[in-house]
Amino acid sequence: MEQQIPLSHEASAGDTNMRITNSLPTEVVQCLENARFLHLATCHDNVPHVSLMNYTYLPSSPYGNNLPEIVMTTNPASKKMNNLAANPNVSLLVHDWVSHRPTTTSQSRRLSNGHSPARADPPSSLAALLFNLNTSAVSSISATINGSARLVERGSEEEKYYQNIHLANNTFDSAAGPAEESTMREDDERARLHDARVIVVGIKDVRIADWKGAVRDWVISGEGEENRGQVNGI
Repeated sequence: MEQQIPLSHEASAGDTNMRITNSLPTEVVQCLENARFLHLATCHDNVPHVSLMNYTYLPSSPYGNNLPEIVMTTNPASKKMNNLAANPNVSLLVHDWVSHRPTTTSQSRRLSNGHSPARADPPSSLAALLFNLNTSAVSSISATINGSARLVERGSEEEKYYQNIHLANNTFDSAAGPAEESTMREDDERARLHDARVIVVGIKDVRIADWKGAVRDWVISGEGEENRGQVNGI
């Protein structure tokens, strides 16, 4: 029997169910803390560019006006670096969905007719498990985060601060390897970071979409403005 995914098809061209806050919603924080990568979109001369990035989420920092930030690093000669120098406006996409494409109806029909499509694997128990995870509270949202990026000054205390936090957040122990290997990986990453530029994105707003297509918008604002949306009838 075919699995049908109910979609809400909520209109999302404008601000949808918008709220104003000085901190990110809990589900977005959980998503940022659990996801391994995010997608960074930059643009220059109306030409977009998307990169898959390691990142570090900070709810606040001594350099960020007590507002949430996302830290990344890039090669100084990268395309994203050139784009950011010309246009600091960025969009980030992070999600906690388990990525697995199940067999489609057309593929199933070709299989039943004896054909061998490029992806001929029948539905598996793993695919069913991942689908069920994506329809439960375990994995539930994607978040589109808009903000302004800045390049941290080379050699500054601010750069050292972000480098150390980002390094600690993106150095992973090997379950099977000895401690020496973990130390070597950290040393290699520290050497790479020494040549990289630190990017800090100040978050302006975030759009949350669940797996059914329901959308909610949040604007990040300074303290004392958290309830302004309700006052203005937003």
